[in-house]
Amino acid sequence: MTTTGTAVDDSRATAVSGTMVRRRGTVLVLLASFCFGTSGVLAKPVMDAGLSPQQVASVRIGLAALVLLVVVGLWRPALLRIRRSDLRLLVGYGLVGVAAVQLLYFAAVARIPIGIAMLLEFTAPVLVALWVRFVRRTILPAQMWVGTVLAMVGLAMIAQVWQGLRLDVIGLLFGIGAALCAAGYFLLGEHGMTTLSPIGMVTWGMVVGAVAIFFMAPPWTLPAAKLVADTDFGAWRVPVWTLLVACAVVSTALAYLLSISALRDLPANVVSVLALCEPVVATTLAWLLLGQTLALVQLAGAVVLLSCAAIVQLASAQVPPAEAHLQPAHPTPPTAP
Repeated sequence: MTTTGTAVDDSRATAVSGTMVRRRGTVLVLLASFCFGTSGVLAKPVMDAGLSPQQVASVRIGLAALVLLVVVGLWRPALLRIRRSDLRLLVGYGLVGVAAVQLLYFAAVARIPIGIAMLLEFTAPVLVALWVRFVRRTILPAQMWVGTVLAMVGLAMIAQVWQGLRLDVIGLLFGIGAALCAAGYFLLGEHGMTTLSPIGMVTWGMVVGAVAIFFMAPPWTLPAAKLVADTDFGAWRVPVWTLLVACAVVSTALAYLLSISALRDLPANVVSVLALCEPVVATTLAWLLLGQTLALVQLAGAVVLLSCAAIVQLASAQVPPAEAHLQPAHPTPPTAP
């Protein structure tokens, strides 16, 4: 009797612990989505001031890498130590999840409407779900599939992809490439959390991404006069460099750190769907700060997307713990946060 009671208590404690972990992961994803969602309202005035998208991406990633290296190096340098066995993962994460996803997205935007480019990039949750199902052979609940597909419908409503629709094969290929890289970001990040600390992985990933993107837009070619000039930011006039700093710190360094941290608590297929909240944040901030209008169909799309993200989150609780997330191959380093 006592043994049975203890087993029941242990089972309840495990269930409660699992619920708390999922809640923590969900909060981290939502915070990351908010931070990522600020990039549009911060970057658009900068591009209106004369900087190219590639230059904005170069400053965004390079400055984020510099800030992380300095802060982490002074605060907890032990987090920057990496094993040789992790080098390939970090290089892949930096090239695919940091540099390539942004460059391919910007290349797509240059050739096809932004709404279509956004929809293509955010098909990443479907790609992640397919990888989990057919490569890892993990059985996912039907609600998770339904929620993921309907969330894409909500995203299409927010992006209003039917406006200005035109076929550009190269642009579509760039968009598909961005989606593949975004899926790689979630899967590589999830795998990295089995051996690395979030701060260490994001810092070195940013460094690798910065080096790669500097070949496209070297920082020494930036127009200094435009960096110190003022630009319109809603009802205010602010220096361009302040928006770039905010974009690097909030929309990049903090956003990536929160997103990667969430992958310790939730599987990649769940995080990738919850991350679809980012377009909702971006659209809302553009309406509040930049005065861009919101159509009724966009509001309806936001409701659909958020509802479906909630369905996916609830469905993730049905996946057995052994399948829901990769188990760490090594104990978490004592220096990890």
